Amino acid sequence: MIVDATDQIVGRLGAIVAKKALLGEKIDIVNAEKAVISGKKEVVLGKFKQNVSRGTWAKGPHYLRAPDLLLKRLIRNMLPYKNARGIAAFKNIMCWNGVPAQFKDQNLVRFKEADASKLTVSHVSLRDISRFLGGKVD
Repeated sequence: MIVDATDQIVGRLGAIVAKKALLGEKIDIVNAEKAVISGKKEVVLGKFKQNVSRGTWAKGPHYLRAPDLLLKRLIRNMLPYKNARGIAAFKNIMCWNGVPAQFKDQNLVRFKEADASKLTVSHVSLRDISRFLGGKVD
């Protein structure tokens, strides 16, 4: 299954993808940098900045800054990733920035439940969060 994350809410998208991965489905998520997190920009960026600045450079915790890796990490937290079933499900999930050449002509799935058009509050894209954290995003 190839999922298009453009204007999809990260939490809802992640929950749906995690359930499908636990059932054994292989999932590729494209346009990861266009997924959104709901909330005011200052609040969302403040929470991410707090997580990144926690700890030391030598001991960690080390936080991912690329949008595709950030999305994959957010989905991992929705899986039981410390047991065999969760590890196997996590290996079935791949996230991509943009649309790779291998997925150009294939059908992309979008979930109506995770659509950001339902939001009445503001939202921030993963691209903006990644830039704020110092990630190299084009």
